[in-house]
Amino acid sequence: MLRNNHGKSIIALVIVSAVIVLALRIAIEQVVRISIAQNETNALNTLKIISTALENYAKDNSGVFPSSLVTLSETKPEYLNKSYLNQPYMKSYNYNCSRLEQSGYSCSAVPVQCNLTGKKVFIVVTGGSLISEDCNKRD
Repeated sequence: MLRNNHGKSIIALVIVSAVIVLALRIAIEQVVRISIAQNETNALNTLKIISTALENYAKDNSGVFPSSLVTLSETKPEYLNKSYLNQPYMKSYNYNCSRLEQSGYSCSAVPVQCNLTGKKVFIVVTGGSLISEDCNKRD
């Protein structure tokens, strides 16, 4: 009779363990989903700030855009704070201005790891137009 109760205890323990594992998986997925949403919001806002800085620089310099983002932090007053792109929360996205010429710009924010740090790639072009696309399409 003792063996029968022992078997039931093991089955109950396995069921409880399975329920706990399932609950943990759901919680972890939710945390990742929230983290991705925050990262994407930060990336979008960062690109808007970069675009605004570039547009303001061009407005103050006869429509000519700077040759690098560093120029935006070397002017008086600064158009963009020098340490801005080194903020810790920005490590989930890589920022790049693939086209930064006197006549215009194209800057992007790409997730460091697609579907883990972000699901979207954001691009801002001259005039402040924003484009987003699924990061899976770029791989």
